[in-house]
Amino acid sequence: MLKQNTKPDLMSIRKSEERDKPFSRLNFWLMGGCLILVLLGYLFMSGGGSTEANGFNPEIFSTRRIVVGPLLSFLGFLLMAFAIICPPYKWKKKRI
Repeated sequence: MLKQNTKPDLMSIRKSEERDKPFSRLNFWLMGGCLILVLLGYLFMSGGGSTEANGFNPEIFSTRRIVVGPLLSFLGFLLMAFAIICPPYKWKKKRI
């Protein structure tokens, strides 16, 4: 009677574990970059008000606060959705 090898193959276990992961390292890098982009947009939108009680500060209508900040935040949120939906890509070198 032949004895069957009951040890699990380590390569097949490792491959099945990689397939079960919903995100790859690239997804996490993309999500981190998008988070930085969103935070940078909010930083551009922030700023102080007037120093006087009833004074008007025209800096609240600057291009940086009205256009650049919201645009960066919107792009960050949009790219974050892409980073989450993007399928995990395996960086493998093809051997010739």
